[in-house]
Amino acid sequence: MGHQESLTIYLAAFVAELVHSGITDVVVSPGSRSTPMAMVMAEHPDLNIHIHVDERSAAFFALGIAKATNRPAAILCTSGTAAANYFPAIVEAHYARVPLVVLTADRPHELREVGAPQAIDQIHLYGHHVKWFAEMALPEKSDEMIRYARTICSRATAIAAKAPAGPVHLNFPFREPLIPNLDENLFHIPERPEGYVKVHTGKMAIEDDDFKQMAERMKGKERGVIICGNIADEQFAVSVTQLAEKLNYPILADPLSQLRSGKHEFEHIIDTYDTFLRNEDAKFFLKPDVIIRFGAMPVSKALTFFIKENPNAVQFVVDSGAGWRDPAVLSTDMIFCQETIFCDKLLSYLKVSHSTEYMHNWQQVNALTKENMTKVRDLDELSEGKLFYQLTNLLPDGAALFVGNSMPIRDLDSFFLNNRKNIKVMANRGANGIDGTVSTALGAALYSQPLYLVLGDVTFFHDLNGLFAAKKFNIDIHIILVNNNGGGIFSFLPQSEHPKHFELLFGTPLDLEFEHAVRMFNGRFTKITDWDHFSMEMEKSFDSKGINVYEIVTNRDRNRDEHRGFWKSVSREISSFVKGEQ
Repeated sequence: MGHQESLTIYLAAFVAELVHSGITDVVVSPGSRSTPMAMVMAEHPDLNIHIHVDERSAAFFALGIAKATNRPAAILCTSGTAAANYFPAIVEAHYARVPLVVLTADRPHELREVGAPQAIDQIHLYGHHVKWFAEMALPEKSDEMIRYARTICSRATAIAAKAPAGPVHLNFPFREPLIPNLDENLFHIPERPEGYVKVHTGKMAIEDDDFKQMAERMKGKERGVIICGNIADEQFAVSVTQLAEKLNYPILADPLSQLRSGKHEFEHIIDTYDTFLRNEDAKFFLKPDVIIRFGAMPVSKALTFFIKENPNAVQFVVDSGAGWRDPAVLSTDMIFCQETIFCDKLLSYLKVSHSTEYMHNWQQVNALTKENMTKVRDLDELSEGKLFYQLTNLLPDGAALFVGNSMPIRDLDSFFLNNRKNIKVMANRGANGIDGTVSTALGAALYSQPLYLVLGDVTFFHDLNGLFAAKKFNIDIHIILVNNNGGGIFSFLPQSEHPKHFELLFGTPLDLEFEHAVRMFNGRFTKITDWDHFSMEMEKSFDSKGINVYEIVTNRDRNRDEHRGFWKSVSREISSFVKGEQ
């Protein structure tokens, strides 16, 4: 009775604190050693328990919940390789700055390294990919240990949420018997008596004198650009557009910056830079003296090269997480400040710039590029570029758009243009892998509806079992499957110039009929025949429930040729325009 009582009281205190710290969702994978924690969690009336049998998919599912809500989600698994299967999602959460509280059950110390089953070394299992690790004490019911359990929980949740957000790992050793005492008084414990810790956090900022000095340094510098990567702060769009207006600088808005959709000002937002910055004349014509960069590194390789090719520009990198997002090692000022605060503060020290020529140059090149996009719009064949060009019109206002890596995220960058709809765009761009894309999107779909997922066939295949969550939890999702039968992005890389082993090593055609897998999860599968058919299905999707998969079959070689033809055509037009302006 003593062991069971200690186990129950200790875990009840921990779970109560988990809820008090703001956790509402826990994704649990079934297992034996995690039994006591799982049973206590299931008893708490304010916890949403999501059971997912595959730990790899479960962790990505929780990642999606945290992405959509911007608050920590928790995951729980048993000991052994179950915990190892969390690793890909934890890596993504670390680099994408997504808050996760990782709870792994473990064998007690006397059963480690003695040949006991399901016992692996779980101490610092995730290495530097978690912000903090704690090996929990064995359960006890003393006041000191109850306070310890609640304090560790509060600390872990606060660390996960504090900028830069990320995963934390708590490892729980449990002795048998593993069944807690689930009576009606389970959570009848004092509500945060004196002595329980409350963690206070704030937003990072710099001194006013620093803002004054920066404003002084920018005086007279008319050729400046603002580059915005992935930003989660909903207040940022208004502040950064006000900054751009005062400086008369263009904003190069990555699709994950949340700046290409919404009700904010669009006059200074440039959305086709990924196309025209492939042109040498344009890059010289638009050469900046100042670069202000917010958020993660942009998706566009052309934009990344543009940053690297301007080493003499003053480069401000603003990062609320005090990271070091500077792969080119060219920043002149690394500014550890919350991005919205930075914009608002700097605004107060700047004078309005009345110089319009540089801004006008960017707007003209952007407009010229958009005019040439009719070449994509008018394609009759099913095309990957045209798909994203049409999405701004076809998606409903308020939709969430989750995009897979490789070609889809790049086509999104190139062809998803400014619009007045409130479309939240998400992707797994921490480690840029194709792991767990379906699972992450489904986790996000719990809190973001309607949700549309666009991904390639290899990415879909890689996480087909993620569809289980949609079936089990009745999650509505619309999956636009771009099936070019293999790794389409490799057709754009140097490997494609060496055809001898290209298909074997890189093209990797799957030759799969995905309809059978979709039907297994009670999904609806539609093979799109033409663009009118696609538009009709998108209109019907507004009222469709459950899993809906729309397969668009494309050709890898034709897709490559269409992209290159479009880029060359735009490049000729831009060169002609630029030379006429010089």
